[in-house]
Amino acid sequence: MPKKNALNTLCIDIGGTGLKIMVLDKNGNPLTERLRIPTPADPTPAKVIAALDRLKKKAPEFDRVAVGFPGVVKLGVLYTAANLHPKWVGFNLQAELEKRWKKPVRVANDAAVQGYAAIRGQGVEMILTLGTGLGSALYTDGHLCPGLELAHHPWMKGKTYEDYLGKRGLKKHGHKRWNKLLAKAIQQTSATFNWDHLYIGGGNAKLINFPLGENIEVVSNEDGLLGGVALWKHNA
Repeated sequence: MPKKNALNTLCIDIGGTGLKIMVLDKNGNPLTERLRIPTPADPTPAKVIAALDRLKKKAPEFDRVAVGFPGVVKLGVLYTAANLHPKWVGFNLQAELEKRWKKPVRVANDAAVQGYAAIRGQGVEMILTLGTGLGSALYTDGHLCPGLELAHHPWMKGKTYEDYLGKRGLKKHGHKRWNKLLAKAIQQTSATFNWDHLYIGGGNAKLINFPLGENIEVVSNEDGLLGGVALWKHNA
């Protein structure tokens, strides 16, 4: 078990285009800069974990690990991995990293981890992350509602939210149309989930060019790492 007087957390954000790490202290303060390398071109579990092994060597000593993964995660097991490789499905990433690094590990959906760093813990809160795909997480009074994967829900004309709002949709429709589609999706999520506050993150959040409501805010992409300590607190 990690030492009570330390509890430094190695936070990992696995994405479709990049792998990022940062070490945080027990209060969630960064002890390092964010380190990033590209996701392997053929992102199988073996290749991604080998890349994380190399990245980890650049980090200082840590006591535990928090991982955000782009897919449905239950008890450390991955159920979907639409923007990585089919070999991830059914893979127990939590057990593999614990065995490999001899540290306690927790794994959750990447949007859920980012949301933990942003939410106020009051009412119904939702986060959408705009990157290679579309991430989503929903919370009630600070408690995560696990398993939400809005990205692959049917939305319009037989296509999913991710088809329109992910990297492929942005490339296909262009910035202007993508922004219109995002505004429409925000309205749809409000009508579906009746959230009190919406957070928008991910690398493509910077492309938003329309005014957001007062209960909607764009959050830092670093929250995908900063939420790692909160992941341990909420799952203690």
